[in-house]
Amino acid sequence: MSVLSNAVISAATATVNCLEGTPCDTGLPVVNASSGLLQTVLQLVFGVLAVLAVIVITIAGIRFIVESTNPQETARARSTIIYALIGLTIALSGEFIVSFVLDQL
Repeated sequence: MSVLSNAVISAATATVNCLEGTPCDTGLPVVNASSGLLQTVLQLVFGVLAVLAVIVITIAGIRFIVESTNPQETARARSTIIYALIGLTIALSGEFIVSFVLDQL
């Protein structure tokens, strides 16, 4: 048998059991990340995206009001608002999906 077929990789300890079952050091770092940390980081990312979407909606709304006499600029502002609302929806639903999945683990 080959050496690779007898090796058992243990992800938690970053060691590989060699042929006789003795641990061999892989030199890989051990990462102690938890789902709570991942959830916190992703909530922060989605929160920042949501805040940016609200800022873009506000700026586009002001442009919509100011440029009400120019139909082309009004259409651009309207489409910007629609795209920002879609982005806001994606950011909020992403946060809910991540929270739901990580709570199930």
